[in-house]
Amino acid sequence: MKDYYARPGDQFEVPLDGFVIDIRRRDLLIEIQTGSFAAMGRKLDHLLGEYQMLLVHPIAVETYLEKPGAKTRKSPKRGSIYNLFEELVSIPTLLDHPNLSLEVVLASVTKVQAPDSTVRRCRGGFRTIDRRLRQIIERRRFDHATDLLELVPDELPEVFTTADLARRAGVGRDVAQQMAYCLRPLGLFHERGRGKAGIEYSL
Repeated sequence: MKDYYARPGDQFEVPLDGFVIDIRRRDLLIEIQTGSFAAMGRKLDHLLGEYQMLLVHPIAVETYLEKPGAKTRKSPKRGSIYNLFEELVSIPTLLDHPNLSLEVVLASVTKVQAPDSTVRRCRGGFRTIDRRLRQIIERRRFDHATDLLELVPDELPEVFTTADLARRAGVGRDVAQQMAYCLRPLGLFHERGRGKAGIEYSL
């Protein structure tokens, strides 16, 4: 992923104010974060006041499993752009910072797995030892918090619950609740009250 984003003149793994930056391009800092956004909190808090930052978050929308002695097969598990909110709940208001942009990379990946006796059989008995990028399918850029409204379905009623949001977005109720948790403190969802179906919101 670093190679994909790299341009001539970029610097890699650059020490800066006690942190290490994945890619530095003049005054732009590029961080590729495959794991939890919570781990980025201190770095973002410290650097955003002085530097423009691009946070790149890959999401595997399709995954292939490669195991020793077996044919590579496609996993039935699929990700989507809405997996973004699983991580945004850790830093729900930081996307409102004028120096931060977020780019979500929807990708096809291969998980290379090896047998591991410490992994319970109910979890397959294998652990992932490597991840390889197969293909970048789509990139979605969010330069402002309001850009997140692109992920909110157009056909929502004027007053809605997370059940309405889940049904129209085609996601689970838990994902819709994560969306509401992120969008409410940004001022994009307004809490209107509580009904039998739960908290009611409006845009």
